[in-house]
Amino acid sequence: MHVSDHPYAHLTPDLVLDAVAACGLWPDGRLLALNSYENRVWQVGLEDGAPVVAKFYRPGRWSDAAILEEHAFAQELAADEVPIVAPLLFGGRSLLRHGGYRYALAPRRGGRAPTLESREQLEWLGRLLARLHTVGARRPFAQRGTLDRATLIAQPMQAVLASSLLPAHLHAAYRNAALRVDAAVAARLDAVGPLRSLRLHGDCHPGNILWTDTGPHFVDLDDARMGPAVQDLWMLAGDDAAMRALLDGYTQLRDFDHAELALVPALRAMRQLHYAGWIAQRWHDPAFPAAFPFAAEARWWDEHIADLHELAEALA
Repeated sequence: MHVSDHPYAHLTPDLVLDAVAACGLWPDGRLLALNSYENRVWQVGLEDGAPVVAKFYRPGRWSDAAILEEHAFAQELAADEVPIVAPLLFGGRSLLRHGGYRYALAPRRGGRAPTLESREQLEWLGRLLARLHTVGARRPFAQRGTLDRATLIAQPMQAVLASSLLPAHLHAAYRNAALRVDAAVAARLDAVGPLRSLRLHGDCHPGNILWTDTGPHFVDLDDARMGPAVQDLWMLAGDDAAMRALLDGYTQLRDFDHAELALVPALRAMRQLHYAGWIAQRWHDPAFPAAFPFAAEARWWDEHIADLHELAEALA
């Protein structure tokens, strides 16, 4: 295999420490790898201050301009006092380079996962998302794309079909199931009609929100894109009651188009299809076989195909 098949082959602990030191900081040698598959993220201890978090971007995924747009969005949110971890600036720059890798440093912010069974916390999260979306609606992204069928269905489907993970005898069945989902999603989008698109967090699941004694804050805008507001709500809503609580908080500060709720099954189906494509596309990264060993089993693909049919039927 070529080195490019292993995008983080040369990202050693020493390189991480050197990259932090290149910013004028003094690492004390303590490194803690944080949970991240798409990028590589480390907590780095410093001699003379609180630890920082070093995020090394996956080569080839985003352009420099798209990463800088992510950083600018985080800084714009922070300037409006929306609690979010924004990258640090060194010589006026947030996107840094060392040893062939692009990276950014951010302050370490601790916290715990939100309690999504708590109506009070759900309403708080709804208000927080309304504040994020108020900033997000000011202007569009130019570089980061949109949550659409091309990104979340067509590209992942092609990645799966091109992958050795999908058993050959399941190719036709998978293609049929994925195309059924695509047709059902397209029909649902047409039925709902034109929607307002804004800058989103994009991957607003409970793991990307940390709660402290002063309340919640967002982390990780790596999937920030354009899309409908409901995309940032549905992953936090385990049921209709939770969605009502989120919206009760959200609508205290910002209007919400309730027609978007009809998109939730389509967004759920797109995410499930994209998940399999993401694993297939990243399988050459040694972290993925270790983290997702089930994807090498034909049984899992059988179950995935059955799930896709169920999602298509539910949408229809």
